[in-house]
Amino acid sequence: MKTKEFLSLLKENTDKSLVFEYAPGQSVGANYHITEVKNITIDSVDCGASTDFWKETIIQLWESPKEIGERDYMTSQKALDILNKVDKIKPMEKGVEVKFEYSNSVFHTAQLYVLSHQIKEHQLILYLGVEKTDCKAKETCGVPEKAETVIEAACTPGGGCC
Repeated sequence: MKTKEFLSLLKENTDKSLVFEYAPGQSVGANYHITEVKNITIDSVDCGASTDFWKETIIQLWESPKEIGERDYMTSQKALDILNKVDKIKPMEKGVEVKFEYSNSVFHTAQLYVLSHQIKEHQLILYLGVEKTDCKAKETCGVPEKAETVIEAACTPGGGCC
């Protein structure tokens, strides 16, 4: 989801509670705050020596330990107000991917993509997920598109698979 799409979704649903599901059936606690908005520039070189360059918006979510047990989620309007204030200080790139950085005591820190969203009763729910790492230069590096299945029992010293 692009940053502008996320902002539009908030504008269209200002009266809804904003809920983030970071894993199936697991939601960020209602005690969350938006603690940082990052304008990120990635300037990279992959394993095939190809360069790449792109930008992202990263919105950090943090659960306040002082507000554990909070039942009311932040509204889309409040999130929009925060992001509009940030945009006046450090303009956000609207045409770039938006991700959410989050962790808790049982979930490692991760930058999560928006997989989908749903309007359900009085909530705007964003379903988040991770993207697995991948080789961007498969052809150059000789990596097959589909990984071959390696049978562990066949792996022996000098067998070529260990």
